[in-house]
Amino acid sequence: MRARLTEAALVVSAAMLLTVVMTWPLAPKIGYAGRIDSGDGQFSVWNVAWVARTIVTDPKNLFNANIFYPRRGTLAYSEANLGAGLLAVPAYWASGGNPYLAHNSVELLAFVLALTGAYSLVRYLSGRRTSAAVAGIAYAFCPYVFSHLPHIQLLFTAGLPYSLLAMHWLIDRPSLGRAIVLALALAAQALSCGYYGVFAGLLVGYGFLFYAVSRGLWRRWMFWVCAAFAAGLSVACVLPFFLPYITLQQQSGFARTLTDAARWSATWRSYGASAAWAHRWVLPYIKPWGEVLYPGTASVVFGCLGVLGLRRRYAPSSGRDHVAFYSSVAVIAFWSSLGPPAGLYAWLHESVPLFSWLRAPSRLGLVVVLALAVLAGFAIARLLPRTRRGAIAGALLVCATAADLFVAPLFLVEAQPTPAAYVALGRLPDGPVVEFPFWYRRVDFSRHSEYMLNSTFHWKPLVNGYSDFIPPDWRSMVIPVSSFPNPESFNILRQYQPRYVVFHRNFYDHRALPDLMARIEEYRDYLHPIVLEDPVWLFQIDAWPPVR
Repeated sequence: MRARLTEAALVVSAAMLLTVVMTWPLAPKIGYAGRIDSGDGQFSVWNVAWVARTIVTDPKNLFNANIFYPRRGTLAYSEANLGAGLLAVPAYWASGGNPYLAHNSVELLAFVLALTGAYSLVRYLSGRRTSAAVAGIAYAFCPYVFSHLPHIQLLFTAGLPYSLLAMHWLIDRPSLGRAIVLALALAAQALSCGYYGVFAGLLVGYGFLFYAVSRGLWRRWMFWVCAAFAAGLSVACVLPFFLPYITLQQQSGFARTLTDAARWSATWRSYGASAAWAHRWVLPYIKPWGEVLYPGTASVVFGCLGVLGLRRRYAPSSGRDHVAFYSSVAVIAFWSSLGPPAGLYAWLHESVPLFSWLRAPSRLGLVVVLALAVLAGFAIARLLPRTRRGAIAGALLVCATAADLFVAPLFLVEAQPTPAAYVALGRLPDGPVVEFPFWYRRVDFSRHSEYMLNSTFHWKPLVNGYSDFIPPDWRSMVIPVSSFPNPESFNILRQYQPRYVVFHRNFYDHRALPDLMARIEEYRDYLHPIVLEDPVWLFQIDAWPPVR
């Protein structure tokens, strides 16, 4: 036991150090920078901060996020990121509510957990530390993950290997205790990323069926009792947090179509795409690649050797059926990632209810990466002798795997000083806020996420918003409201009763500013200025003009 704890401590320490290196300079800029150059990146910072704050101060209203006011349940309009938000609670509150520190701390933690998860899985199956280290690095720092730094939910990949590890524990010795561990692993993954939660559930379900046949476990009633108990408990843990999504679907009919899935499908080019320094020279030759899914050189080379374990040579000592299982997982996931045109994904979309919520089949490429990393671990465990020479070769292979996937320095944007208008909003009495320009073109909807990020300084309700699901009635009013202040926009906003109005003068075209200033002056009887410090002006609506 002491040796295991020592190994675990060393693995976690090494994972933390390697994460700092591979994500440089995120660690030294943890409290004031991030991938906030896009709407998705700004949304992620806001989302994590909202959950970390509200789950402590007002958990009953966790899903009533401060966007698209006065609608309720708006956190369910996109991925809720409950796992990331919960893990961010210590950093958020210890820093006095710093949204960047909260977000970036869990971003770094996601890499550490992914590495330790894949390491633990391969260590358990192969029995070798070196092969586990290579697999952990290849999975945790794969190009796919780095291509999704602005999407916090897609960084939480650890639940997949941990769920598979718990599945293997349960298969090797069925018990209710191990079933509980599996259920909690599946639930944690589902609450951290809905996509990966679906993938994990399907992988474990397929694994139970596969090993029930390969090991004759279908005859043992305890095996099926534990499997059913794990499935039921995981659903029970997740269902309360999934109900807002069910409500949204019933009220709006929100779902993903096969047409959506076809647009976000992988191609053979995707599996050659990588932003790592060692691979990016390939990109000009494979355009367009869409998703970034290159598994890494170590995973490809040794993973293919691992498949040869079906012929016994590179099979793990714990069982040749592991090679067959992970080889089949790689094939099925690859086929499905190609989307509706390839056939299998279309069948899954029609047969598995949860697939109607998924939009991007290409994300199944992560499962391909994991399967290849595990197979690579099997091959490395067989190839490297248990000698000093083997240890040296293993250390070199670990370093080569990390170097092959090295992307740093990451592109990060530093946060700007907080405008005086937001400082003032944080001190003013509660009341809804509406911010302008009110972006009205569909292509510009994501720009409302900057207002959401700024709302972390005051947390007042916003008429503005951005999410995967855009309410139809909100879409219908964006064009007339964008001309505020004028009679029509006042009449529309009257039903929302915003108390404060924020104008970002620097976002307006220089030709539109004179007209905006003239309209503000025209309605000075109703708009009381609070902060007129460029580039952000803050007003309070003292009264509403007569309806025209």
